[in-house]
Amino acid sequence: MSIKQVEQITKQAQSYINGNWIGSDRETLQIKSPYSGEVIGEQFLATKEDVEDALACAHAAKKEMANIPSNKRAKILKTAAALLEEEKEKFAALISLELGKPLKNTLDEVSRSIETLEQSAEEAKRLFGETLQGDASERGTRAIAATFRVPVGVVGAITPFNAPLNLVCHKVGPAFAAGNSLVLKPAPQTALIATELLKLLLRAGFPHHAINMVLGGVEIGQQIVKDDRVNVISFTGGVTAGRNICELAGMKKVLLELGGNASTIIHEDADLDRAAAMCARTGFSNSGQSCISVQRIYVHQSVVPAFTDLLKREVAKLKIGDPLLPDTDVGCLVGTNAAERVMEWIEESIHLGAELVYGGHRSGATVVPTVLLNPPKHSKVVCQEVFGPVVSIIRYETIEEAIQETNDSCFGLQAGLFTNRMDLAYKVAHALEVGGVVLNGTSNFRLDHWPYGGVKNSGIGREGPRYALEDMTETKMIVFQLPN
Repeated sequence: MSIKQVEQITKQAQSYINGNWIGSDRETLQIKSPYSGEVIGEQFLATKEDVEDALACAHAAKKEMANIPSNKRAKILKTAAALLEEEKEKFAALISLELGKPLKNTLDEVSRSIETLEQSAEEAKRLFGETLQGDASERGTRAIAATFRVPVGVVGAITPFNAPLNLVCHKVGPAFAAGNSLVLKPAPQTALIATELLKLLLRAGFPHHAINMVLGGVEIGQQIVKDDRVNVISFTGGVTAGRNICELAGMKKVLLELGGNASTIIHEDADLDRAAAMCARTGFSNSGQSCISVQRIYVHQSVVPAFTDLLKREVAKLKIGDPLLPDTDVGCLVGTNAAERVMEWIEESIHLGAELVYGGHRSGATVVPTVLLNPPKHSKVVCQEVFGPVVSIIRYETIEEAIQETNDSCFGLQAGLFTNRMDLAYKVAHALEVGGVVLNGTSNFRLDHWPYGGVKNSGIGREGPRYALEDMTETKMIVFQLPN
């Protein structure tokens, strides 16, 4: 698919406030394809006054949203999922064009987004409470209580570029299912896809006041975070921004998904062919721009040579090129600045003693999938989040050492383990300080209805419609005092 073939799906990216698209007289930025460098659209930036209008609209709409019956909210979300299914190829092509993510990955992202909306629709009808007998206490013999899940009010949703459709759905779907109004600020790098999704949601029946969207950078996000009319901030992004949000948010609930430097452990009894194939596929999809992308591969010393050869062979099979071609495995990073930073980290690790097994060079925003052997633990490719197409093979002697090295990180999102021993799998899974452990799989595996999130600097709270709804609602109790 060429640039010309997708011209009909490129749009102007505009803020949406109080039922109106805001554009014409606002400052604009060109939107360029990171792969080709061609201009594919323009983005109209919101002003401070626009953000204020969006916040005021969302606050005023709280009661209107809360009064929409859950069955109606569910029907609207299911309609949105059905419309997205009809336009699957269009949305996938737009993500590939705007982000440089290969078409085979963006088709999968659209499928996941459809599931996320469908699951949110189902959860809209599962906002269950409970009844509580009072006679567990002597003072409550003639009392009974009932609990209800009620909307928090206004959700501020700030989303990243790396999964620009699905991660917006993970904020919008649960928030609307719970009966909240939203103010959405998508990543500046992927404003076109956010605009197209919002248009689809409105066609599906979203009330005009249910969602407001503002486009812009850090200052726009900070204005949303600080505002007392916002009840919950749901943010996916980097640690520095997450800390800044915690400092600015004040007395409101904050949900953070902040990434990691994921570990996958390959024990001596593992199926090495399977492990190598999966590490290659999940370490370099979306050019490694995933919070749970395979980054640190701890390999038992007895199988390091064999695994290294297998991984190198699998990585060499990956096709690098135009993200709009259906057989491309690896496209480009979000921009040349990101690619330059990744190359600096690769070069630093080699300078510090790592062996370059494969890759290690770039063209424009494209970094060739890179495999390093035994970089020191203080090198950035090991101790920080690469967010690029780089994996490091690190040898270990005992499983206790692999556990210790995995846990010796400020992050704790997900980890993987390959072994055929049930006792060892049980031991490692419980010892790792992460939010999720994938047995006989890599760190990079997620289903959208599962609880997704981490510990330490990887964040606060869990994504997944059911779990997000818990944080986007409050428990309200009604007590009945029974007559004597």
